[in-house]
Amino acid sequence: MIQASSPRRFLRLATALCGAVFLAACLQDQTVSEGGVIQGNGLAPAGAPPGTCWGKIPTPAVIETVTEQILVTPAKVNADGSIASLPIYREESRQQIVTPRTDRWFEIPCPPAFTVEFVSTLQRALQVRGLYSGEINGNMDATTRRAVLSVQTAAGLPSDVLSIETARELGIVAVPRTP
Repeated sequence: MIQASSPRRFLRLATALCGAVFLAACLQDQTVSEGGVIQGNGLAPAGAPPGTCWGKIPTPAVIETVTEQILVTPAKVNADGSIASLPIYREESRQQIVTPRTDRWFEIPCPPAFTVEFVSTLQRALQVRGLYSGEINGNMDATTRRAVLSVQTAAGLPSDVLSIETARELGIVAVPRTP
């Protein structure tokens, strides 16, 4: 059993444990979920080529509340056409899905390619474009993720997980040739 003498020590131990689990899962080619993006060969969209890695952005369903008037007692009408009593209604509210939940898949570099050199190259490519002002250190840190998020959001992909398409556009991943 791990005992932590302080909340900070516990947080460091938990972070280290999560990192070890992530690394072990990557090495075993298993699915890993981090920050809402699911990675790994174990989970991919239908028809994905084997040996590729994918990110997924779940889009929540859009739900609205619909309120309807339900007739409880109809109006009573006299023989001469005048209204003897008004109709009685009750309100009924229910939830209705306007847009169903969807998953948006995008291909990502697989963990073996995500080396310190690869991330350093990514940081330099972002720096040249004026999107990254941090240190070139090869760490996929918060500053690097913000820069990736900025590039990808502008292209319509709101994720800080680097996509293959963005890596190709930045010139850090080879573009396959068309026959």
